[in-house]
Amino acid sequence: MTRKEKAREILSILNNIYPEPPVPLDHKDPYTLLIAVLLSAQCTDERVNKVTPELFELADNPFKMAEKDVEEIKAIIRPCGLSPRKSKAISDLSKILVEKYSGEVPADMKKLEELPGVGHKTASVVMSQAFDEPAFPVDTHIHRLAWRWGLSTGKSVEKTEEDLKKLFPKETWNKVHLQIIFYAREYSPARGYKFEKDIISQQYGRKSFIKDYVDKK
Repeated sequence: MTRKEKAREILSILNNIYPEPPVPLDHKDPYTLLIAVLLSAQCTDERVNKVTPELFELADNPFKMAEKDVEEIKAIIRPCGLSPRKSKAISDLSKILVEKYSGEVPADMKKLEELPGVGHKTASVVMSQAFDEPAFPVDTHIHRLAWRWGLSTGKSVEKTEEDLKKLFPKETWNKVHLQIIFYAREYSPARGYKFEKDIISQQYGRKSFIKDYVDKK
C-alpha cells in the first residue's frame, strides 16, 4: 500500500468518527482566534478557553487591547504559561494591527507571520479556521500520528506538513488537521497510550512502532 492509499483509507475512518470536527478554541472573529491560538503555545486548549473570557472582557479587539497595560494582560493570561512573552506579543501585535491594518487581521500568511508571537503554525490555524483558506497546521499531535502511521519521517514539523499536504487533497486540509488532533487526543495520545484502542494504528501503523509497542508489552 502506498502512502497516498493509506492516507485515503485513514481519511475515510476519520470522516466516520469525526464528520464535523469543531474548532477547539473559543472565539468570535479572526482577532480573538489569533489571540487564543497564540495563548495555546505550550498550553492546553481547555485552559485557554478558561482564560480567554476574562481577557476578552478586558479587550476583545485590537483597538482596546492596544490601550491596555502589558502587566494587566499578563495577570490574566498567567495560567497559560509564558505570560511575560505572550502578554508583550498580544500588546505589540494589537498595536500593529491598529496602525498598519486598520484593526483588521490580515488574511495573508506572510503578513500574519510578521506579527509578534505569531509563528507558522499559528498563522496556519488562523488562515484555516478564520478565513477558510487551505492550510495544514501541524501541532505535536499531528506530528506524532503522522510518524506512527508512516505518513511522514517525523524528522521535523516542517517535513511533516510538507508530506501531509502531498498525501491529503487540498480541499480536506482544514478539516482533516482537526480530525487528526481529536483522534490523537482520544485514541492515540502520547501518554497513557493503549494500542488496543488505536484502531488506525492497528491497521496502518508503522511496523517499527507496532513492534516497539509489542516488545515493551
